[in-house]
Amino acid sequence: MNLKPQALKKGDVIGIISPASSPDDFSRIEKGISYLESLGYKVKLGKHIYKRFGYLSATDDERAEDLNKMFADREIRAIFCVRGGYGTPRILDKIDYNIIKRNPKIFVGYSDITALQLAIFKKTGLITFSGPMLAVDMYSDFDPYAEEFFWKILTAKSKKIEIKNPDGVELIVLRHGVATGTLLGGNLSLLASIIGTRFQPNFKDSILVIEDIGEEPYRIDRYLSQLKNAGILNRINGCIIGQFTDCVAKEPEKSLTLEQIFNDYFGSLKIPVVSNLSYGHIPRKITLPIGANVKIDTKRKSITIIEKILS
Repeated sequence: MNLKPQALKKGDVIGIISPASSPDDFSRIEKGISYLESLGYKVKLGKHIYKRFGYLSATDDERAEDLNKMFADREIRAIFCVRGGYGTPRILDKIDYNIIKRNPKIFVGYSDITALQLAIFKKTGLITFSGPMLAVDMYSDFDPYAEEFFWKILTAKSKKIEIKNPDGVELIVLRHGVATGTLLGGNLSLLASIIGTRFQPNFKDSILVIEDIGEEPYRIDRYLSQLKNAGILNRINGCIIGQFTDCVAKEPEKSLTLEQIFNDYFGSLKIPVVSNLSYGHIPRKITLPIGANVKIDTKRKSITIIEKILS
């Protein structure tokens, strides 16, 4: 059975960590903190979030220490990541998963944080949240659609939540069908990076969700080849394709299109496949509960969380 964190409520303490890269401008952290405090939350900072170590926010040991301490701290009710970037695969073997299992709490991030979220689910069964980050989305001009859905999913105790695109953004059906399963995935390149490791969750009967940024089509092709050759695509019950931002070929005349690539890998599978979900490296992003049971119904063009995800 999945571990479910407690729903957030005003006055709760939110921990801030930087398990991947640092923001270019540390003032974004301060602005994000002010935003959370303006909503009535208290904030507690990781010891090392204002450091910079090459393309990492701090050393591997320091970043893992901040995460472990936040989960161990009984005062903390949720943990938000500062940003993605690079670095979480380096600390997967330094995380104390027993602490996480004993202290389940809301954990939020996306992009590079994908590897960490999938490892946490594999080792503990904790549902985490792939969504907005402090110094990316909350420091300035938080998109109203993303903001509303974010707080709804972290504070509601509903047994059923429909995942709906913003008005005017249509979900596209690539293959018809109805399927339920455990929602797993996130950033495709980070997902590919943990395939075959002890941190890879079991994708049997899952609903795969993928997105990415700044990857040329041939690299998207390579990542999907990795998933196919690892036997993952033949084990999933359905697939949700989010936004592939700036994933364009430098020489389009010598490249397959993303549509061709997706059709090559998913077109022959007898599972429902939808694309154009408003999820990924975009301002108007949906927050997704990684590890929760969801349902795809292509006739209704709907994606629904079908279990209570917060205690």
